[in-house]
Amino acid sequence: MRFLLVVLAFISISPGWAADAIIRDGDTIQLGGVTYRLDGIDAPEFDQMCIDEHADSWACGVQARDHLAGLIGKRGVNCEDLGPDKAYNKWRVGICSVDGETDSLNQLLLRHGYALNSQSDAGSRLKEDESNAKNAGLGLWKGCFVAPQAFRRRDKGAPLLGASCRNDKDRELREFLFPDELAMPPGCSIKAKLAVRAHVTGNVGIYHLQGCRSYAPLTKPDRWFCSEEDAQAAGFRRAYNCRASVRRK
Repeated sequence: MRFLLVVLAFISISPGWAADAIIRDGDTIQLGGVTYRLDGIDAPEFDQMCIDEHADSWACGVQARDHLAGLIGKRGVNCEDLGPDKAYNKWRVGICSVDGETDSLNQLLLRHGYALNSQSDAGSRLKEDESNAKNAGLGLWKGCFVAPQAFRRRDKGAPLLGASCRNDKDRELREFLFPDELAMPPGCSIKAKLAVRAHVTGNVGIYHLQGCRSYAPLTKPDRWFCSEEDAQAAGFRRAYNCRASVRRK
């Protein structure tokens, strides 16, 4: 089994464009000045790596973003606004669809295997779409991965998911999915570290910009982000030792 721990196939790193929408990641769409997180699903984080069916490294977070862009193509996007995102109230939660398509993008991403169902209702339509994709080995399910929530928390004991997970390679798989040194996606230079002290301000961790005194000394970041807004939406706050003059990315 081949594990490429440092060579990352991050392709098309800048936000994807599709019609009038900017695709920020596999479950987040920006329409004009409004950003929607797709309701009921959870796609891989942009810096998350998975393992494909050939036991090779796979930039699944990038692929999920690109798959969403491909579903939209050049068609218009419409989102039903369900209210503010509980995790980040500057964003909205929505059910989004494209012109000429009966089913929502939320459902299609689950159906194609590029997101997990995040609803607790076991009888929901989304649950059925996820189950069908899993049984057919589509998208993420053809390889081996951990749930995006587990990746965000660095929960190294989380269940391994997918048809290519092998019990006899459990340790090696986890070492790959939770590397000691998470490689930086090109163009996404903001370092972030989970930190208990950030809980005082209601955050999960702290992010550091280039130019901050803390940037260079911080090794082995837990996350990488392409923008401050993405870092804040994920629950991280800016390092206090960053000067106000530091350029925001």
